[in-house]
Amino acid sequence: MRLAAEGLRLLGAVTLGGLTALCGLVFLLAALPFLASPNVVAASRHLARLEARRLRLDAAGLTALTENDLRASLYLAARVPLGLLGGMVIMLLVYGGGAAVLVVVLWGQGKPFDGMLPSVPLLTYTVVAGTVLLFLDLSGVVGVHALERMLIVRMLGPDRTEVLERRIAELAESRAGIVAAVDSERRRIERDLHDGLQQRLVALSMLIGRSKRGRTELLEQAHEEAQEALAELREVAWRVYPSGLDSLGLGEALAGVAERSNVPVKVACELRRRPPMAVETAAYFVVCEAVTNAAKHAAATLITVEVHEEDAQVVVRVRDDGRGGASLAGVGLSGLARRVAALDGTFELASPPGGPTSITAVLPCG
Repeated sequence: MRLAAEGLRLLGAVTLGGLTALCGLVFLLAALPFLASPNVVAASRHLARLEARRLRLDAAGLTALTENDLRASLYLAARVPLGLLGGMVIMLLVYGGGAAVLVVVLWGQGKPFDGMLPSVPLLTYTVVAGTVLLFLDLSGVVGVHALERMLIVRMLGPDRTEVLERRIAELAESRAGIVAAVDSERRRIERDLHDGLQQRLVALSMLIGRSKRGRTELLEQAHEEAQEALAELREVAWRVYPSGLDSLGLGEALAGVAERSNVPVKVACELRRRPPMAVETAAYFVVCEAVTNAAKHAAATLITVEVHEEDAQVVVRVRDDGRGGASLAGVGLSGLARRVAALDGTFELASPPGGPTSITAVLPCG
């Protein structure tokens, strides 16, 4: 049923195309002296939109339908031969079908058709020939419809470069949306940790503190463990998403990173205005991961962090005096590189053996 419905729709589209080709020819002949006038151009665009709908194409995606040029008129002129060809194929199909019905009716009554009496060889020949001609005619219908679609896309469709640019813009927008969704999830996790488990540990620590009057060794150890767990939980919460970044800004958040680091960190954050939240978050995590790596793996004694604006971009540079040898093959640094790339930024790592190590991220603010 579905195949039959699609076949009928195709026949209807080609038949209608033959009629609109005649109408388009009359329109072009009548409007030939005035093709450049705004009214004729607008009428041509309207007719081209109707043709796009007939062919089941998105009229909004055809650039010439919204531009004030003559390509719509040229398309109407170019499709006239195709439309007329489709009309002739449909007429041939109708004529062949009518002739087949007439032959069946006359031979069924035992009457001759064009002087030929019915016989088995002749009937077989007629059926075979009719089937071949029907196949060729239906193939012509399909071919005309396909050619019409190719013609309108070729003449009025967007340029390949334009399509690629549009696709790139869509991908960039989707990547930015993914980054925003990840950051939103980080905020949610930070709130859950702060409002849930962290509050429970605070209550536990207070309860154990009141119970220390018994001065038992077990209670003392439990109290110390609870304090350490609370400190680690705060550190995890800040690594998931720094709550102070939203309210205090990037400079204060980086100052917090320096305070929590076991290695001395010098921070210089010089921004004239707050960058977009996605850029601010990416800059924070670049610094946080770089400082953590330098403290854990590079045996650094000093880490320098510089953040400044340069040509509508935020430049983040982290240097340490450690032993070097860092690689983008690591999970942390490769994740930072992907995060920066998602914002159409650049990420560079220079870490020769023996040091020093320098990480530079350039994040566009546009």
